Amino acid sequence: MKHWALVLAAVIAATAHGADWYPSRYGADDTLGAINNLSPEAVVKAAQLVKTGKTYPLGVVTGRDTPAYPPRQYALTVLQPGDGTGQTLGTNRATGNDDLLYTWLGIGSQIDGLGHLGTEHRFYNGVPAQDFVTPTGLTKFNVDALPPMVGRGVLLDMAKLRGEALVPAGTAFNRAEIDAAANAAGIAIGKGDIVLFHTGWLNVADSDKQQFMSGEPGLGVEGAAYLAGLGVVAIGSDNWAVEVIPHEDPAQAFPVHVELLAKNGVYILENMDTRALAADNATAFLFVLGQPRFEGSVQTVINPVAIR
Repeated sequence: MKHWALVLAAVIAATAHGADWYPSRYGADDTLGAINNLSPEAVVKAAQLVKTGKTYPLGVVTGRDTPAYPPRQYALTVLQPGDGTGQTLGTNRATGNDDLLYTWLGIGSQIDGLGHLGTEHRFYNGVPAQDFVTPTGLTKFNVDALPPMVGRGVLLDMAKLRGEALVPAGTAFNRAEIDAAANAAGIAIGKGDIVLFHTGWLNVADSDKQQFMSGEPGLGVEGAAYLAGLGVVAIGSDNWAVEVIPHEDPAQAFPVHVELLAKNGVYILENMDTRALAADNATAFLFVLGQPRFEGSVQTVINPVAIR
């Protein structure tokens, strides 16, 4: 009887303290997650990977026809100063254009912040939604509060590993597949890395937007937990969700997002254009991201740069 009382007390204490995924390994009050694994020393080391000076834009062009999770959309209006007729200004008869953008920030190439997905209305570090979510922006986990993401980027070429130009939708990458790709690249994934998967899937967006959005190869839950355990800062892929779709468990909704963002504080980089890196057989490179700083943003459109 005494034994069961102790067990019950332990369960009650654990419940009061939090679920098994919080508080975070980075501290109960932490708001940055795995970005804590970046360091000046790692930046210096990653910079030593630059040998040719070749740069690779990893973001796609975002526009009206960009495939996106519904109902996300994009609209841009170009305006001229003055009365809108292109009138000249000043004695030098200056003319110009401005642009008015109406868009969702989660469209095209994007970073998902830690306030994007949670479980049972709790987000990273177990923080309840009511503590930081407002209609006019997040007051915690907002992307504009993140420092620059600079470190070693690692490309795992899953298409090359499988000998396919296009990895089929529904193909999950878990520990075995990740280790195989890393070994093929001669890379040991470690703390502070930004890991990108190349699957060839972005080519589908150019030819069949409906197919692009209907499924994709991607990270499985075990693979997500494995990479998070290695201390990676962010995980990206050349598709719109990074995780495998259909999901490994059809009853779940975006389980990899929850595993990475809420449970491990690892950032997600969607729709990364890895094609040029893969064509050059790149495996490790300097990764640089200075995200736009829209106040209170949950996520935002990005164009990271890889430098070799």
